[in-house]
Amino acid sequence: MAWLNLIQNVEALEDAPLDASLMAAFERADMASGRPIRFYTPTFKSYQSCELGGCGKNSFPAFSITAGGCALQCDHCRAKILEPMIPATNPDMLEAKVADLVARQDLQGFLLSGGSDRRNQVHYERFYPAVERIKRRYPWLKVATHTALLDEPRARAMASAGTDVAMMDVIGATETIRDVYHLDRSVQDFEATLAALCRTDMAVVPHIVIGLHYGQIKGELAALDMVARHTRVSALVLVVVMPFYAGPERPFRTVPPEEIGTIFLAARQRMTDRPVLLGCARPPGRHKQITDAYAVMAGLDGIAFPADGAMAAARALGRPVAQHHACCSMIVGGADDARFAAGSTGFPAAAAAS
Repeated sequence: MAWLNLIQNVEALEDAPLDASLMAAFERADMASGRPIRFYTPTFKSYQSCELGGCGKNSFPAFSITAGGCALQCDHCRAKILEPMIPATNPDMLEAKVADLVARQDLQGFLLSGGSDRRNQVHYERFYPAVERIKRRYPWLKVATHTALLDEPRARAMASAGTDVAMMDVIGATETIRDVYHLDRSVQDFEATLAALCRTDMAVVPHIVIGLHYGQIKGELAALDMVARHTRVSALVLVVVMPFYAGPERPFRTVPPEEIGTIFLAARQRMTDRPVLLGCARPPGRHKQITDAYAVMAGLDGIAFPADGAMAAARALGRPVAQHHACCSMIVGGADDARFAAGSTGFPAAAAAS
């Protein structure tokens, strides 16, 4: 039976306006059949679906070292992404809040983030001694950090402090850097940051925002090429621009799901040997259902906060499924993920979704 028929038999997707030609391209490429997929439910936001339960409160929270402040005020975000994060504006506050969550909640790790300066740099340096102490006191905790742009010495300092996973946005178009980020930096500066991170022992998980140029597809393929040529990259996370964060003076088009699906397939074909994941950010509602179904069909290895129908679509294509209560960027490295990237069905029993 053709994939279109298989997916339309999924109750949540039976009336969805799916693109038959794109689904035929997924089927021809056949990057999904039998490939394991993970569904991620961290505690960045409340989540519940008909297919998956939510995550325990604060097992993997996000901290912002600048609270809601950011000097860049990029058109696609305007610092809104920082609002739900836990403020930790000095090292003592970070240590105290981590200790409290270890004592009261099932803390497994955390994301360290913050607003950047006008050169797209986040100044974590004074927090590194605190991160070192946290890692010594709670060695099981996993720490992910949004790096922004940096050079090699700053990348080494981040790694030395105990960061397990380094995450950065990769942009492939100069116009997007200038117009959306209001930033006088080049595409080469983003690749230099990626190269510097890859020369450390951190897991490096770049992100690409689909539709970052006001909802248009512009530098995404160049960004994919950039990521693919750095073989030390551990995984790639794709997200989709969220138009409702933008202001009325520079509105964003909502990227159609079929354009997003085309980028999913291009990423999968460039990164055949490493996980490609759909991260937290994408438009909600029916758009999200269709986008997530395309991610399943394109053969992506994981989806954060999946829409209803994603798990059923995966099972319709014979994809083994698992649920993880962590940021998707954290599930990289180790023997389990070597099996995962190779397409093994051997998920840990404790992680298997019901």
